[in-house]
Amino acid sequence: MSFVNPQLFWILIVPLIAFTVVIIRYKESLTTIFSEEVLKRLSIGDDSLPIVARNLLMLIAIFFMLVALAQPVIDHGKRVVQLEGVSALVALDISGSMRAKDIYPNRLEFAKKKIVTLLHAMPNDELSLIAFAHSSFILAPFSSDKETLQQIIEGVTDEYINMSSTNFTALAEYSSELLEKKKPKILILFSDGGDKKDIEKFAKIVKDEEISLYVVLIGTEAGAPVIDRKGRPIHKNGAIAITQRNDALGKVALDSGGAFVVADTGTTTIKDLVKTIKVQHKSKKKKEVTIYDREELFYYPLGLALFLLLFGFSSLPIKGRSL
Repeated sequence: MSFVNPQLFWILIVPLIAFTVVIIRYKESLTTIFSEEVLKRLSIGDDSLPIVARNLLMLIAIFFMLVALAQPVIDHGKRVVQLEGVSALVALDISGSMRAKDIYPNRLEFAKKKIVTLLHAMPNDELSLIAFAHSSFILAPFSSDKETLQQIIEGVTDEYINMSSTNFTALAEYSSELLEKKKPKILILFSDGGDKKDIEKFAKIVKDEEISLYVVLIGTEAGAPVIDRKGRPIHKNGAIAITQRNDALGKVALDSGGAFVVADTGTTTIKDLVKTIKVQHKSKKKKEVTIYDREELFYYPLGLALFLLLFGFSSLPIKGRSL
């Protein structure tokens, strides 16, 4: 057996010893002032434990608390654990076209549900969340805590939507920066597409940075009106502006060695995309982590201390107790 924090025990044992000395001296000073017969009359007469016994119980309880604080363990040594998983950057489109209602309830909410499905399908993987429109910004750093990531993505509301056009060039540059130290570099994109020229620049950066792109296309080919924050259709050149899904991102994904799917109401497409990611990066997803294999023992002295405290306090004299 060993202790993880032995220094805490040695630091706190000094005040405990000093406290014990004070109690002993206090008792001795009483005996010099009063005779034994007077002290007996001054003491409360009942069937509780003597004050010496109670003090002893309290001191022993505090001692065991210090032992528990020092964290006793049985050390089984170091153990190397192999973790399987990939690191991937998940990007959510929050441009104005994501308000379109060609899928229920709208493209943004639908994309968020698909991202939640992705999180559940990648429980052991390290993911980071970003949002993008005219500019890109991080929602959550790389983490394996899927519950927190889900809360963050569900917190993206209509207020996040930027009516400016989608800047895929800025997205590519920001993604390459975040994925700089990752190997492989994986970007999972949830979007309804963008302008042809901007996508071409995006494709070049993805290729140059050796990013494996996986795209989840949101929306329908027929499209739907672009609406503002108040739900009113936006007019352009005297007509209602219509936004259609642009599948050009799918080709960029294939050219990068990745894959793409068109999101539907089920969960199969997202799960199939995750399987594709795992298969394509199977040989690169294992890493080793060294952990300390310890068996915690602190609850034994802590439990004993609490029992002694309970016993000591329960034996305190009660005023007005009938004899």
